[in-house]
Amino acid sequence: MKKEETVDYPIKSAWHAISRMYNQQAAEEGFTTAIGFVLLNINSKEGTPATKIAPLIGLETRSLTRMLKTMEEKGLIYKQADPIDKRSVRIFLTEQGKRKKEISVQSVKSFNQRIREEISEEELSLFFEVISKIQGVIDQVNAKEEAFPVLEK
Repeated sequence: MKKEETVDYPIKSAWHAISRMYNQQAAEEGFTTAIGFVLLNINSKEGTPATKIAPLIGLETRSLTRMLKTMEEKGLIYKQADPIDKRSVRIFLTEQGKRKKEISVQSVKSFNQRIREEISEEELSLFFEVISKIQGVIDQVNAKEEAFPVLEK
């Protein structure tokens, strides 16, 4: 089977191209795509519990911990104990973090607008339906913690 005939190759290829595009834009502003995604998922007014961020963006907790440390060092965020649950920590954006978040928002909006100019609503609807079904297959496999069997040639 050629890589171009697999379902996962065009998804991976497209995601890498999107990631490179966002990374180029983010690098011009002094941050990364990953940091941009974290910024997008922090509530600008109320902050966000640190434990809620990793699941929102599909990161392992260890990776997020390192990233939050970097973001704090860069002056993008600060941490504060949750006033209700003192065991919990909320992440808040600094003024600089809010500016970088707005840059991230504009980048995402611009890219999505460009896609919507090129692809009809009907095609996008079908795309989202197919991606949702693919995610369903992945969720089923993960829930069962099963591996796909190796196929004989």
